[in-house]
Amino acid sequence: MEPIYILGGLAVIVFLIIIANIKIVPQAHAYVIERIGSYHSTWNTGLHFKIPFIERVSNQVTLMEQVVDFPPQPVITKDNVRMQIDTVVFFQITDCKLYTYGVVNPISAIENLTATTLRNIIGDLELDHTLTSRDLINTKMRAILDEATDAWGIKVNRVELKNIMPPKEIQDAMEKQMKAERERRELILKAEGEKNSAILVAEGQKQALILQAEAEKESTILKAEAVKESKKREAEGEAWAIERVKEAEADGIRKINEAKASEEYIRLRSLETYEKVANGNATKIIIPSDLQNMSGVVATGAELLKK
Repeated sequence: MEPIYILGGLAVIVFLIIIANIKIVPQAHAYVIERIGSYHSTWNTGLHFKIPFIERVSNQVTLMEQVVDFPPQPVITKDNVRMQIDTVVFFQITDCKLYTYGVVNPISAIENLTATTLRNIIGDLELDHTLTSRDLINTKMRAILDEATDAWGIKVNRVELKNIMPPKEIQDAMEKQMKAERERRELILKAEGEKNSAILVAEGQKQALILQAEAEKESTILKAEAVKESKKREAEGEAWAIERVKEAEADGIRKINEAKASEEYIRLRSLETYEKVANGNATKIIIPSDLQNMSGVVATGAELLKK
């Protein structure tokens, strides 16, 4: 019975060893495998079996993008201003072998490389330029770090300056400058508003005067046209009246001619005309030269009246 127990125990041990050496690599991960102390392969996502006592998992690598927030680093600008800047680095492992064997403690290496690169870049910039050139600094740092970490199997995707902390006295001076700038802009905006308001008022008055002048002009034109039209109609009426009078006179003369009036009747009409002239406002009366014939005319007129 003892050999059976021994075989059973061995079988259980072998089974446990096999189970222990079956490895499942999860998604977005990779295992670095060493065989007899040297690099052998890299396992990607899936089921794998490791040879007991010969192979071992040297490193378990995460292939997802990682974010590391480094503590503030002291830097000095070109104009000798000392400040604190902390950075955030986004990186991803692209080569598990280089990441495992390229450098000891890759995160610490990236932190030190970031600090030295940041000091070199800030040392070439003045304070004002540093505060307004975040994008430029980020781009330069990403390019330098990405190139330097290629040998470690790391790709730096993005670098961001999280905080820029100048000294307290610099911050106070900046706040005063910002306050003065805001007050200056406020005064400028107020002055521009008053200027625009005055311009609008002047424009309104100008337009009102123009409209008033145009209205007066149109009114004058309309009055002149009305007077002109009235005089025209009055003249037309007078002309019509004169024309009617002339027509009546012409008609009277025509009827006299048609009736073949006697010479005595014509002289009597002339006498009536002289009477009207004498009763008028005329200051001079012209007496015809044949006054001697007037008695005959008067007698003839009397005879006609008696009949």
